[in-house]
Amino acid sequence: MRMRRTAAGAVMVTTVVVVSGLVGAGPAAAVSWRNCDAVHRTYPHGVGKVGARDHTSGTPVTSFKRSNALYRTAMRVNSGLDRDKDGIACEAS
Repeated sequence: MRMRRTAAGAVMVTTVVVVSGLVGAGPAAAVSWRNCDAVHRTYPHGVGKVGARDHTSGTPVTSFKRSNALYRTAMRVNSGLDRDKDGIACEAS
């Protein structure tokens, strides 16, 4: 907490609040990573690393959400979301 005087002589108090433990919790806090159905409610085509390519014999999914942070969170919570290990969790066309 800092105190300083204003031009009128009144004391102005500034409080600095530090919240710990929330770094990286931003987007992941809004999504349940329980299973792919839960992920698809927020990200219909899945979540993948920046630069990831879908490994498929058919038409590859390219419209997934690209976010390294979201992908890391998904893998930390449920590593089974990326079954083919191509860097895209819950890819869907």
